[in-house]
Amino acid sequence: MSRPFRFGVNLLSLAPAPEWRAKCRRAEQLGYDVLLVPDHLGWPAPFPALVAAAEATERPRLGTFVLNAGFWNPALLAREVATTDSLTNGRLELGLGTGYVRAEHETAGLPWGSPGERVDHLRRTVEELKRLLGSAEHQPRPVQEPGIPLLVGANGDRMLRLTAEHADIAAFTGARSVPGSASGQLEPLTAEELDERVALYRKLAAARPEPAELNLLIQLVAVTEDPEPVLRPMLEHLPRLTVEQALALPVVLVGTLEQIVERVRAQRERYGFTYLTVLEPYMEAFAPVMEALRGA
Repeated sequence: MSRPFRFGVNLLSLAPAPEWRAKCRRAEQLGYDVLLVPDHLGWPAPFPALVAAAEATERPRLGTFVLNAGFWNPALLAREVATTDSLTNGRLELGLGTGYVRAEHETAGLPWGSPGERVDHLRRTVEELKRLLGSAEHQPRPVQEPGIPLLVGANGDRMLRLTAEHADIAAFTGARSVPGSASGQLEPLTAEELDERVALYRKLAAARPEPAELNLLIQLVAVTEDPEPVLRPMLEHLPRLTVEQALALPVVLVGTLEQIVERVRAQRERYGFTYLTVLEPYMEAFAPVMEALRGA
């Protein structure tokens, strides 16, 4: 039996305290289950933003989507995680990834490393966090027992293996990094390419005692009867795609309300995605989709 749907919104833009709190309350009113903050230079610092979100809301979970492991020392990160879980009254979900923007590491004066080195660092970070936060001697202590839910964002083979071994939530980016891009440019996976990634994850996760929740980050949402104008900016950056091919991308939800709802249900059947995350600019547009899917 499929899990019920869960929906998150990734909040990208910082605002003065009253506006930030109002935005978080609005997301709660719209029905979002998780309020998320990314980890990029020039964007909000995740942990204080999540504590402020907790003060403004009552129901939603709060998560990082996702922390750039290369920015963090595991011991210092464990302190941040435990403190934030305590200050949010046990509502934290910890999202981790390798990072994919070389320019941010260069700006911060941090090593970038090869893809393999970044995966190795993430693995060490995950394992050290589990050791530290699982120790009764660690201070401060997180609130949640037996532990804080871990989400890992993954696409490559080694990352999918790490996710299968450790993550409570397997987050699929639905995209790959463009080779040689220092700015972190991504290109979306086709439905068939995502089939292959999910199939590999399931193979690697076959021995898990409990299945993980599967997440997909949606890149574009629009309820419309005329999709071409909405897709035009995307097609300018991806000229190899036709309108029909763009509409078929798993990370794109564009069409009438009925079409989008049916597409989300179909993707749950095809891939197992029951936790969908949308970007802040589409927070309002996705609300009627959530409402139609509630309880499905």
